[in-house]
Amino acid sequence: MTTQLGGPVTRALPAPEKKVAPPEPRAKSTLLKIALLGPVVAIAVWAAFPLIEHEAWIGLAILAATTAALLWLYLTPRHIPAKYLAPGTLLLIIFQIFPVLYTASTAFTNYGDGHRGSKDEAVVAIQTASVTQVPGSIQYALSIATTGDAATGPLVFLITDPATKAVSAGDADGLEQLDAGDVTVTASGKVTAAEGYTVLTAGEASLRSKEITALAVPVDGGAIRSSGLSRAYEGKAGRVYQPECDCIRDTTSGKTWTADESVGAFVSAQDGERLAQGWRVNVGFDNFTRVVTDRDISGPFLRTLIWNFAFAIGSTGGTFVLGMLVAVALHSKKVKGRNLYRVVLVLPYAMPAFAMLLVWRDMFNKDFGLINTFFGTDVDWLGQPATARIAVLLVQLWLGYPYMFLVTTGALQAIPAELSEASRIDGAGAWQSFRRIVLPLLMVALTPLLISSFAFNFNNFNAIYLTTEGGPFAPDNPANGATDLLITYTYRLAFGGSGAQYGYAAAISIFIFLIVGTVSAIAFRRTRQQEEVYA
Repeated sequence: MTTQLGGPVTRALPAPEKKVAPPEPRAKSTLLKIALLGPVVAIAVWAAFPLIEHEAWIGLAILAATTAALLWLYLTPRHIPAKYLAPGTLLLIIFQIFPVLYTASTAFTNYGDGHRGSKDEAVVAIQTASVTQVPGSIQYALSIATTGDAATGPLVFLITDPATKAVSAGDADGLEQLDAGDVTVTASGKVTAAEGYTVLTAGEASLRSKEITALAVPVDGGAIRSSGLSRAYEGKAGRVYQPECDCIRDTTSGKTWTADESVGAFVSAQDGERLAQGWRVNVGFDNFTRVVTDRDISGPFLRTLIWNFAFAIGSTGGTFVLGMLVAVALHSKKVKGRNLYRVVLVLPYAMPAFAMLLVWRDMFNKDFGLINTFFGTDVDWLGQPATARIAVLLVQLWLGYPYMFLVTTGALQAIPAELSEASRIDGAGAWQSFRRIVLPLLMVALTPLLISSFAFNFNNFNAIYLTTEGGPFAPDNPANGATDLLITYTYRLAFGGSGAQYGYAAAISIFIFLIVGTVSAIAFRRTRQQEEVYA
């Protein structure tokens, strides 16, 4: 459209097109936050119920505060660096700091077999373990049931009172009466079905007969135990707890055991006898001082510590020297077929260490082992302390030198060839050039790896346990063997057949941590000094 008002013709410009703004990324961001934070909230809710059930209010408060902090952090646009650091920090706390703190707290307790629960649980266990059937004991019709899998689920006694015909369910925590409408009972009083429980057949129950015999349902003044698979009786406790004296009294002999809170056990004032079932208490530094003051422990502990250092230094030093020598030999361009040699030399490192340790154990067998057969000897390699230690060091040498060969080969390639050429021009021989130039530069690069290798070998559980199991053992000390490291000794204390001592094992773990940490700190300081010299 044009207009003319005595002036130049003007033409109306077309209206500018409206540009449609691209959709805001806010919706996608919101969906992403929901997808990531939803599982976090779900896990927090799932974890809250066990904490509430066990009345762990401090843990519940930490869980709530952590969840709220994560939601606030990721739902606000600020603190961008913290958004990236938070997941790693949280995982560090869960998988590193918390286990260390829990181990340290356990080291100050008597936690172990016989000292796992509270004092009330110990009293119940002592009383129920002493239950015997007496004349006039009430007899019950019994059905064996479980709340889980028939083969592995927790056992429950379903019993019918002969007088009232009431049906109750009992386990180690006590007896609970069931509603009549929730159970099906035969004329003889045997329960055939119960809501929430799986009644075991005779065949399924017979497979768990030992567990059924061991189960005792605590009741006032005694406990209910099984008499076969279809009958149960209410027996009387032979040892009864008396609150007025805070003691356990034997109803037959009259002997008493008084509670000693310092050790978490009932102890007889007459002869010092301690009942096996106790409770968990704080024992202070007793687990730590026990290593020094108890002669039965201090001697074996010191021998184990010395051998532990010898093993770690020998394994690390031996593998490094052999690996370095092979790497230097193959670094020369005059060697033909270097790549083939390198592949062959790396084979031990490529083999699964778990399987190879078992193979080496059989090779050192006295009667049919390959080593004695090949050399025509009759050495009891794993039956004598000296030869057993030599054997594990040889195994470590075979398994570990390929790693040192690989890292040394890489470090040699990073050293400029001009340095060696300049030393030869100055008249230095091959050995002088290696000792004065190559080796110091190698040590600067490889010392951190040697430190980590030392720490690994100091706690190399598989190398000992799969080869010698810590043996050979002295007849008077079956808990501590000639090739035991502190870590295998700790494992035997915590999970050995003589009874678990988690508190004492945790204390030794603290010792190991302090030793390795101190050695590593000193070594790293010397490494920094080397770097400053050769920088």
